[in-house]
Amino acid sequence: MTTTAPAAPTNKLGLTKQDYVGSKSTLCAGCGHDSITAQLINAAFEMNIEAHKVGKYSGIGCSSKTPAYFFNQAWGFNSVHGRMPSIATGACVANRELVNIGVSGDGDSMSIGIGQLVHMIRRNVPMIYIIEDNGVYGLTKGQFSATADLGSVLKHGTVNELAPIDPCTLALELGCGFVARSFSGDPKQLNTILKAAMAHNGTCIIDVISPCVTFNNHDSSTKSYKNAKDHDFPLHELGFVQFNELEQVEIPAGESKVVTFPDGSRVSFRALREDYDPTDRFGAMKVLHEGVEKGEFLTGLLYVNTQKPTIHDITHIADMPLVHLGQAALKPGKDVLAQCMDALM
Repeated sequence: MTTTAPAAPTNKLGLTKQDYVGSKSTLCAGCGHDSITAQLINAAFEMNIEAHKVGKYSGIGCSSKTPAYFFNQAWGFNSVHGRMPSIATGACVANRELVNIGVSGDGDSMSIGIGQLVHMIRRNVPMIYIIEDNGVYGLTKGQFSATADLGSVLKHGTVNELAPIDPCTLALELGCGFVARSFSGDPKQLNTILKAAMAHNGTCIIDVISPCVTFNNHDSSTKSYKNAKDHDFPLHELGFVQFNELEQVEIPAGESKVVTFPDGSRVSFRALREDYDPTDRFGAMKVLHEGVEKGEFLTGLLYVNTQKPTIHDITHIADMPLVHLGQAALKPGKDVLAQCMDALM
């Protein structure tokens, strides 16, 4: 007697989770980056994302190999070191219908590419920007990166004596409308944050502590699995409800705070820390600074503002994606160019 294997579950597009999987990972066994990839695949499947409408981008580093491991049908661009934000900005302007996902590392984002990143945040380019943060340059044998904590120790004994740059504090200072931190060892929280980011219209900075199992996962490291787990203090319990599920699911009431996203999706926050309000930017900065002083590793959706205008609003880009406009609209002729030049005089 033969048995037939049950069919794989499908989402509203009729796709299975396998349809969102990319190439086989070549990262070290146990690398936290692969856990992030898994949650990107889960979140896109659950959010019914059409992979051929996704632009995925990266720079240089272990993290920048990640986009190869999800969404085979998506558009992709592996840029030079730290230049991913400008590539993504161009693609976003050319086609405003793309879901843009960038995966970078702490070195790519906080050193080589920091100039590009800060201006992408200022312009509020609609993009999910994930920083796979392990505090070291894993691809070049484990030197400290700019996010390494003061006093952290490399496995051969070198102590970091430079103050770190905190990606979340920097993003808050620049007015980013979606700032979150998570841990690759907390798949439930990371999945919820990624789904909320996919519903957000604007730049989303997600700093994910993702231990480097080869160079920075020992007892003296502040970004090891053990240290991250021991000092992980979630700010709240997150609940995400996609817009098309609202009829079947009720948002918890009472002590929860609910934020509605532009597409109608909602995120509920049930505070675990007294009086924490994720819509209070200055409050978020204060809590982050206090967490550093206490040696705490605060995770969750730190700040959200769904009303911030995007680059499309600021620059008055046409509603129809530029890639779909005809030659007559894209090249209106010398007379129109002369009018534009006169307006600038």
